[in-house]
Amino acid sequence: MAPKDENVGREMGEGYKYVSLGLTFASGIILFMVLGLGLDRLLNLMPLFTISGTLVGTVLSFLVVYRKLQEEERRRREQKGR
Repeated sequence: MAPKDENVGREMGEGYKYVSLGLTFASGIILFMVLGLGLDRLLNLMPLFTISGTLVGTVLSFLVVYRKLQEEERRRREQKGR
């Protein structure tokens, strides 16, 4: 039996973290796009709110992911400093 690598679990956790960030980014865009589409259908202003919602969702999702990555980097630096 081959020896078990202790880093495998940690590496998989890192991978899942980045997959989660990608899903967060995509879901924010989709959520705001769907809300814009709903407003467009309600107000009969096709594609004004759909495009606006997509752009707002993109910017907000980017900011959320960016802040999470910055927080992770700050934690890594603090751990190295110990």
